[in-house]
Amino acid sequence: MSVTSVFKVVLDEGAKLPVKAHALDAGFDMFSREKVVIKAKSFAVFDTGVHIDISPGYVGFLKSKSGLNVNHSIVSEGVIDAGYTGSIVIKLYNHGTEDYVVNKGDKISQIVFLPIPDIVLDIAESLSDSERGDKGFGSTGK
Repeated sequence: MSVTSVFKVVLDEGAKLPVKAHALDAGFDMFSREKVVIKAKSFAVFDTGVHIDISPGYVGFLKSKSGLNVNHSIVSEGVIDAGYTGSIVIKLYNHGTEDYVVNKGDKISQIVFLPIPDIVLDIAESLSDSERGDKGFGSTGK
């Protein structure tokens, strides 16, 4: 069963409303308001001019566009918490060997909204035994 939530959005001058390219997409595409060259092995910061009133109990995750990642080694990550209503700023990293040009209006990242449970952390003397325990960083093999 699908539940619809409505988040209010305010757009600064030149900003574009985040949109889903397809009805079943998880993420809403975010757009650049300016032309910027991201030098190889460097980064650039983009103020999208998009303000979203994310409801309590939700979070917005900024995630890389797969085409930018696979084709150009451009990645982005971020967390937009409920309660933050400032302009969403996206940092794009160019891990590639060539400069990459972002034009005004280009898709630069996507925001995915997910519900977040109310968690309380409780200090304890020990943790439950588990199959994995404290093994990590490659402990399950290749």
